[in-house]
Order: sequence, then structure tokens, then C-alpha cells
Amino acid sequence: MKASLHRPSKAVVDLSAIAFNIQQVAAHLPDSAEKWAVVKADAYGHGAVAVSRHIEPLVDGFCVSNIDEALELRTAGLTKKILILGISETDAVSLALGNEISLTVASLEWLDLLLARQADLTGLSFHIKIDSGMGRIGFRSGQEAEEAIRRLQAAGALVEGIFTHFATADEADDSKFDRQLARFEAILQQLETVPPLVHASNSATVLWHSQTVMNAVRLGDIIYGLNPSGTVLELPYDIKPALSLHSQLAHVKELEAGADVGYGATYTSASRQFIGTIPLGYADGWTRDMQGFDVLIDGQRCPIVGRVSMDQLTVRLPRSYPLGTPVVLIGQSGAEMITATDVAVQRGTINYEVVCLLSDRVPRVYRE
Repeated sequence: MKASLHRPSKAVVDLSAIAFNIQQVAAHLPDSAEKWAVVKADAYGHGAVAVSRHIEPLVDGFCVSNIDEALELRTAGLTKKILILGISETDAVSLALGNEISLTVASLEWLDLLLARQADLTGLSFHIKIDSGMGRIGFRSGQEAEEAIRRLQAAGALVEGIFTHFATADEADDSKFDRQLARFEAILQQLETVPPLVHASNSATVLWHSQTVMNAVRLGDIIYGLNPSGTVLELPYDIKPALSLHSQLAHVKELEAGADVGYGATYTSASRQFIGTIPLGYADGWTRDMQGFDVLIDGQRCPIVGRVSMDQLTVRLPRSYPLGTPVVLIGQSGAEMITATDVAVQRGTINYEVVCLLSDRVPRVYRE
């Protein structure tokens, strides 16, 4: 999708805020712990290349979802280590080797497919994924993990790391977290040789279970200034939201009492009202369930009335405003603020999804 550069709707990304957040986390980590920035899904909608370039001096490596995301960083000139967290197509092995990209191994079945290709794995780096209770990808036993390590090393590969992922590190109840941690540690103890990098800490683990940090951490939601728990747990130290979403009033009209607004006529004015139209809609990631939520105009909350359309939404104004009046959808206007978490609560989801859903049609404007 092409960015709509000639439209007033835009996402402003404060790169200095992302750097600040990394430094805040680093101040609470052991000096020996490697810091890997998770920049998958276009850096959670913030822009993977721009973000990675800015923070590369502050981190030891990057984590992405797939080979194409990794190649995007390499093509842009990023030189730090890159780990693909997901399962790759075996066809991607040559690309990974040629671009110094580390792959995840999560099952012996996948490894069988890879070795059957008789691909040259000499020098290719792998991380072993352990399923300690998440139930997605990964080895469930130390015996299988040990066999994978042995077979990879026999093929000339480098087994650089081993990792797991916690399902409930962002929740108040620690019982599931503790069981996963114990299972991961038990599997590590079963291995004849533990790979050099051992990482289990995502953003939530770093924030609320810092005593369990091993020798590397994967930093995602937190570096973008988002609370991984939403509203469940308070952050232990300050972070700065990196993304704000802005637009302008493109049309203003006064409607008489009893006038309908939007598809389905789901809103009818109870009195004479000023209605403003904003050029942003569900094709931009501002989904239809945002009807009834607010935007900020002139430091005031203005409710979204009528259904959100593909390209436009409508709000009730306290008075008439000139065209071009600034609108804040995420961020601050005067004393009022709307956060990505506020939007997530409205949608019944998480702040990760809110920022990831902002489409490529919304230009990213970077500020340092």
C-alpha cells in the first residue's frame, strides 16, 4: 500500500524516545546481558529501518519474524546480528547464510527437512527454541533439544543460542510464569552443552521478573513506550511513548436536530450540532469499533459519532472550527492525552495490536 503523503493524517515517531526507553531498561539490567531489539512487524508499526538505524549503537542485535524482515534490515545497511524468531522456509537457508542471519530451530521434523536438502550449513547460526508452556513452537524435551544441537553441529552449523517465551509475564498471577521458568531451567540442566546465549526475557519479563534475566533479553513493546500489561501492572520506571497519531479537520458542518450521520444511520443528532470530518478510517487501521471513543481537538475530547468509514470518520464538535484544525488521535492536546493503551481498552485488545494495525497508508514522520 502506498503512503498517502498528501493527506494530513500521519504518525509521528519520536526516535529519541525509543533510545531513551532502551537506556532506561539497560540501567536495570546486568552489564553482561545482551540487548536485542524486537523490530518485527515493521518495528510494531513504527518503521523497522528508521528505528533500527537509530538504535543500532544501543543494542547487540535485532529480532524479526521472518527472512524478508531480516533482509530488509540488511539491505538498509544494518550490520548487527539478526535473529529470526519464527520458523523459516528451508529455502531461506542460503539467504540466511549469505546475509549472516540466525535461524530458529523448533522441531526435529523441520531439521530433517533441512538436512535432507544437503544444504551447506557451515557457519550458519541457529538458536534452539524451547516450548516451556506457551504451546506454540519449540522443543518440549531436553532430549530432543540435545539431538538437534548435536545434528546441527555435525553439519557444521553454529548453535549460538537457546530461548523460550513466557505466556503470562505481564500478568499479576506468577504461577504460570514460575512453572514455565522451572521447566526451561530443567531442560537447560539436561543439556550436555548449553549454547552461549540463553534468553527467556521479553519486555514483560525484564520489567516485572528482572531477577530471572539470563545473559540476553528481547526488548519489544517496552522500547516503543508501551506497557506490555496494558493497565494490569504499573511500570517500575518511566518510559516515553514513541508514536503519536495526528490529522486535521477536513470538513465542518452544522446539522439540524434529527440528522443522521454515517453508514447505517447509527447516530442521530439530538440537537443542532457541529460535525467535523477527519480523513482517517479503517483502511488506515482506525477500526469501526472506535465509534463512541474520542479524538482531541483544541485540548478537548470530541466523541466519534457515526460509523468509522474506510477513509473518514466524523466527530461531534463543541463549536465550529476552521478547516485544517489539528486533531490528535493518539498523543496529547493541551492537558488531555489519549494513549495506545486507551485505544486498546476501547477495542478490547492490546496496545501491540493498535500500533501494528496502523497501515502503510499512514505516513511515518520521524523526529529525533
